[in-house]
Amino acid sequence: MKIKIKKLKENAKLPSYAHVGDVGMDLYAMETVTIKPMEHYRFFHGFAMEFPVGNAAIVMDKSSISKAGLIHMGGVFDAGYRGEYNTHLVNLGSEPYTVEEGDKVSQLVIVPVVIAEIEETDTLSDSDRGLGAFGSTGKK
Repeated sequence: MKIKIKKLKENAKLPSYAHVGDVGMDLYAMETVTIKPMEHYRFFHGFAMEFPVGNAAIVMDKSSISKAGLIHMGGVFDAGYRGEYNTHLVNLGSEPYTVEEGDKVSQLVIVPVVIAEIEETDTLSDSDRGLGAFGSTGKK
């Protein structure tokens, strides 16, 4: 699949795969920021994208910073979105974490999706699980 990427800011570093066969394209910080414990920060990446309908771009954590307690929030981009891509991070760790300009902050994965047709109904079929929610399968 080919995707189109438009640079919106001169200093933007476009997403890139680190290795042949990688699933996630690295996304890079455009500024240096220290995120204190329990603080949020949204990194804008300076580009917009276009890809075919029937796909989504999903932001995923980078293991290198998730080990320090930084995780992403949200991060599903639809095929029709033409705005600037971003990564919203929250520091769940116990120490401040500094992201330097040019650091990898997340990964972007392009995935095929099913666009569902919604049909309202008064009944649903039975299943083995039924109404079982959290803990319904037991601990063992």
